[in-house]
Amino acid sequence: MAALRASAGVLDAALAAGLSGPGRLHDLTVSCAALTPGEIKSGGAGVELRHGCAATPLGQAMFAWTPRGLCHMAFCDGDEAAQMAALKADWPAANFTGDDAGAAQLAARVFPATPQAGTLHLLLKGTNFQLKVWEALLRIPPASLVSYSQLAASLGRPVAPRAVAGAVAANAIAYLIPCHRVIRESGETASYRWGVERKLALRAWEAGRLQAGS
Repeated sequence: MAALRASAGVLDAALAAGLSGPGRLHDLTVSCAALTPGEIKSGGAGVELRHGCAATPLGQAMFAWTPRGLCHMAFCDGDEAAQMAALKADWPAANFTGDDAGAAQLAARVFPATPQAGTLHLLLKGTNFQLKVWEALLRIPPASLVSYSQLAASLGRPVAPRAVAGAVAANAIAYLIPCHRVIRESGETASYRWGVERKLALRAWEAGRLQAGS
């Protein structure tokens, strides 16, 4: 609860700054582009989508990307086949190419051993409301926490925390779109697409990185 009270103005201030995405703990800036309704309707027809798995400090992760940016990052726990099936269901008409080496390069950019400045582009697939929620998540500073209610209020939708929670849960890009920084109003961690234990580990890892860099 104390963490939420301390963060009450954090998201509003970040949103007011008008940034496309704050610098990450390793000086990586995230920028976003969205699929058009026509591209979504086509199921990704004509899209060249590369994918692969790579090790990260938080466990194995599956990455998928197009020439326009990273469109998928999911932590895996021995369920790579299921993760791949879900990815193909989300992009049924795309052309898939396996590329573990490319995934390892992306993992090194997202989780570098030493700070690396640069920009990483994301390609997002969602409704207008989901996009607004994900963009708001990008503005939550590292190692900060906000509640679903605070997030909803920052979007001008104070009576829609459940809708906001649904959009948070639909996020397909782990860590970079930091849904791990959102908790319940009570201070409880709440659920996480890639497991509550990993959500807690992500927050602890992020706080450690921030402290080490201060």
